[in-house]
Amino acid sequence: MFFKIHLVLLLLIKVADSSMNGGFTFNGNWKLDGSAEVRPDGLFKLTNVTTRRTIGHAFYSQPFSFKNSSNGTALSFSTSFVFSLVPEDIKLSGHGMAFVIAPSKEIPGALPAQYLGLFNEENNGNSSNHIVAIEFDTFQNLEFGDISDNHVGIDINSLTSVKSITAAYFSNESGEFKSLNLEKGNVIRAWVDYDGAEKQLNVTISPVNIDKPSRPLLSLNIDIASFILDQMYVGFSSSTGLLTQNTYILGWSFQLNGKAEELDLSQLPSLPRVKQSKKKKPILAIGLSAIGVVSVSITIFIIIFLGKRKAKFADIVEDWEVQYGPHRYQYEDLFLATKGFKDAELLGRGGFGEVYRGVLPVSSTQVAVKRISHKSRQGMKEFVAEIATIGRVRHPNLVRLLGYCRRKGELLLVYDFMANASLDKFLFNDPKATLDWNQRFKIIKDVASGLAYLHEEWVEVIIHRDIKASNVLLDDELNAKLGDFGLARCIARGKDPQTTHVAGTLGYIAPEVARNGKATKGTDVFAFGAFCLEVVCGRRPVEQRALPEEVVLVDWVAECYSKQEILQTIDLKLKNDLKEPEMELVLKLGLFCSHPVAAIRPTMSQVLHYLKGDASLPENLDALVLNQEYWAGLNDCDKSHNPASQSKDSKPSVTITEMFITSGR
Repeated sequence: MFFKIHLVLLLLIKVADSSMNGGFTFNGNWKLDGSAEVRPDGLFKLTNVTTRRTIGHAFYSQPFSFKNSSNGTALSFSTSFVFSLVPEDIKLSGHGMAFVIAPSKEIPGALPAQYLGLFNEENNGNSSNHIVAIEFDTFQNLEFGDISDNHVGIDINSLTSVKSITAAYFSNESGEFKSLNLEKGNVIRAWVDYDGAEKQLNVTISPVNIDKPSRPLLSLNIDIASFILDQMYVGFSSSTGLLTQNTYILGWSFQLNGKAEELDLSQLPSLPRVKQSKKKKPILAIGLSAIGVVSVSITIFIIIFLGKRKAKFADIVEDWEVQYGPHRYQYEDLFLATKGFKDAELLGRGGFGEVYRGVLPVSSTQVAVKRISHKSRQGMKEFVAEIATIGRVRHPNLVRLLGYCRRKGELLLVYDFMANASLDKFLFNDPKATLDWNQRFKIIKDVASGLAYLHEEWVEVIIHRDIKASNVLLDDELNAKLGDFGLARCIARGKDPQTTHVAGTLGYIAPEVARNGKATKGTDVFAFGAFCLEVVCGRRPVEQRALPEEVVLVDWVAECYSKQEILQTIDLKLKNDLKEPEMELVLKLGLFCSHPVAAIRPTMSQVLHYLKGDASLPENLDALVLNQEYWAGLNDCDKSHNPASQSKDSKPSVTITEMFITSGR
């Protein structure tokens, strides 16, 4: 449980009481109620570097009537304030602060760190919050779509800004757009103005020694009347996480239905000076020659030490990374997150490297870090492929790639942490872990939904090329998310796929891939069909230790289907949880998707309709799945076939098992 600091400003003001003229001015003469740090000169701290995971709220003690009582429209307001954000470590950013209009001085349930003391995981985005905030954000949170780690944003009931822009100001002299660092101890003036008649919200900032720019940094046409209540409080909110900052408010004025009074900068308190360590002061009592020797020795030592440290944590940046730069992590952060990639944090090993559990040092977010050796050229290709595909895609049934890092000898990918690991653990690797039918059926629908999005709903077609149980990950509620896009390829819509490298896993590879090497949406559908059979039957698509007629799962299920014994293939773990109509649907759909002729297979959108009950399987499914001419002609891709010309009793000349053997698999 984190410790909150709630600071309520009392009515020690320069101008008049809010009940008299709807405004006030503080010029550093703060009087606070509660636990706070206040310097004798009146400097006020909203948060400080000594306490982690805290929230600081400072609100004017009386509410304001923000709406016209006759028609409910929002009134104009203006506010001006001076602030400074000083991080604990000058090289690392804190989380920033926000000017807030809220229905309460407390904001109950708010969380620290990235939530800035405004919202929490559950209510972020809820219209019932009735909060309008201007964030001065110094940490980039991808979950909120932050554009950078130094931006100003307008937030309405959510930390996903309605509009945001890099912190800067427009010069009154030249009109030049000049960047402005919100942190590092800079003293910054800010103005927030709302025109109730024009329904326009403007945000302006500048260095403290520069007059208010005539052109606002951020402007948004918005009617805030629908987001606020009649009575609202005004104030500030800030918070700390693992990284802390001193948040100072040096002065503040506010006016409802008018222009806020300009602050008297000469009356504002000064920021405390950083005391120089005694170790840095020269010791004049020592002879100059001795100082020179010691200084040179120390300098050499420091250079060597820093050189080794820099080499240890050095990142590599290449041209292809420019468009993916915002998702890049520092190696040192990932090293700390995984406790130095200790074996105790190892979640598992795969074909391309190890996966570690980690906790990011700044946000305390739990993540999974995939560590890949890129000594081979193929490893680098897979690394770039994964960033270029899933790195830009967001869907509830796709594992979210949060970022990446490249360092000499290593490639690192950072994902959302999946508490229940991969599906194959439940199907094959852990006898104590099992899934009932409802859970399995939902997992199949989840994967179908994610795959349909990749094929038909995103701007480009993404071919996954490696769909299987071990690449389906489960969160803490057993929601399925398709992951591992190391083999994925993007294809512009309407273009013919040019991939000729055969990739995938035995048992999931469509027969046409062995002939032409091209991955298509149809080859993904084939693998999905094998996956469906795998989940229902509780066994892998190819099982060498099985009986000869059961080695290849799709062959065995098709044979049982022809004998009207398809339910005999169901996983024995489900014998007390039989839901025959749904199970039969998935088994038949698995055969339909795994048809050896690509043109016969359904699309993933059709598959979703079948699974959701919005459409029925084709009436001629028996003829499509069991007709043997397709099976007999697999080795001659140039022949055309007529399924109606063959009897159902005819025997296949080439089985799928033989096809894998003859194709060198």
